[in-house]
Amino acid sequence: MNQRKQKELINKLANEFKFDVCRVTDPNLPNITSLRLKEFINLGFHGDMKWLEKTFERRKSPTSLWEEAKSAIVVGINYGPKVDPLTNNNKKLVGNISVYAQGRDYHEIIKGRLKLFSSKLISRFDKDKIQIKVFVDTAPLMEKPLAQKAGLGWQGKHTNLVSKEFGSWLFLGVILLNTILEYDNPEHDHCGSCRACINICPTNAFLEPYKLDATKCISYLTIENKKSIPKEFRKAIGNKIFGCDDCLAICPWNKYAQETKEIKFINEKQEYSLLDLLKLSDQSFRVKFSKTPIKRIGRDRFIRNCCIAAGNSKSKSLIPQLENLILNDQSELVRGAAVWAIQQLGSKNNLDKIKSKHLSIELNNSVIEEWIV
Repeated sequence: MNQRKQKELINKLANEFKFDVCRVTDPNLPNITSLRLKEFINLGFHGDMKWLEKTFERRKSPTSLWEEAKSAIVVGINYGPKVDPLTNNNKKLVGNISVYAQGRDYHEIIKGRLKLFSSKLISRFDKDKIQIKVFVDTAPLMEKPLAQKAGLGWQGKHTNLVSKEFGSWLFLGVILLNTILEYDNPEHDHCGSCRACINICPTNAFLEPYKLDATKCISYLTIENKKSIPKEFRKAIGNKIFGCDDCLAICPWNKYAQETKEIKFINEKQEYSLLDLLKLSDQSFRVKFSKTPIKRIGRDRFIRNCCIAAGNSKSKSLIPQLENLILNDQSELVRGAAVWAIQQLGSKNNLDKIKSKHLSIELNNSVIEEWIV
């Protein structure tokens, strides 16, 4: 089978398995890619994401991960939202969840389709010679630079992928092959002088265009961060309880974005009451979010985030549940966040009573310190 027919087959299979875009590229990434990653790690911008440092040598290029790789098929699925995510920032009694996490876990969906894609591809190629490896964001592979090289889009000033056709909303998957295919042309940067994504960041996580300090990013703070959220970022988080879409949603290229056609990424229940979320036990949390990306951070970190959002809600209706968490929750992470939250909402007399009752039973120093304003 010649390269032209191979390419036709790849595009046909991508369409069959409902990928919205599919391109092919040489898997060798330029040196600048690894240099930028090394700088990111050396500056400590990766925070607690220690796997980035541990896997650097394999991560810096797909051929470092698998030296026999000769081609990379990069696919994307559109997960474009129905409404502008920025409108959710104003709903103070609602937990604001990043668009990517509102539906089914994309890792499972994309990986399943890529395996079927690969199986059919192998059956049509030379079975004795072809080898294939499948990746969906959990392996040490830099999908975004690879996607840019393949022509799916470009890495914008917020470091995320931007597509002329789908705006900010593409999930990525990669198939590496030990066969040389016909390559597509890379995409060029079309950000121009725009700084919308830099300017909108609530926590000023961008030191400059294309340079992100992840430890200040709300997505990091609410997902990857396993400790209490630093006080200097709590008010800026607003009602965000899992991730942040501000820099994605503000991008002008979203005028070309389309609502996703993938029903598994559509959440009919668009809003989650903060009061209801604050009442979740470990078991009810697992049941509620069992098939979503949210499940991986666990109930305690999630309720920590909900407490911060409650503190920013200006609603005294949440005080009784926050008091219940302070006095009864088993997690020091939750109790500490609830203490901060209730201080944002309660009157002095009420707070003095709760504080006195709490300090008579609290043994954790980090939680006790939350009462020190």
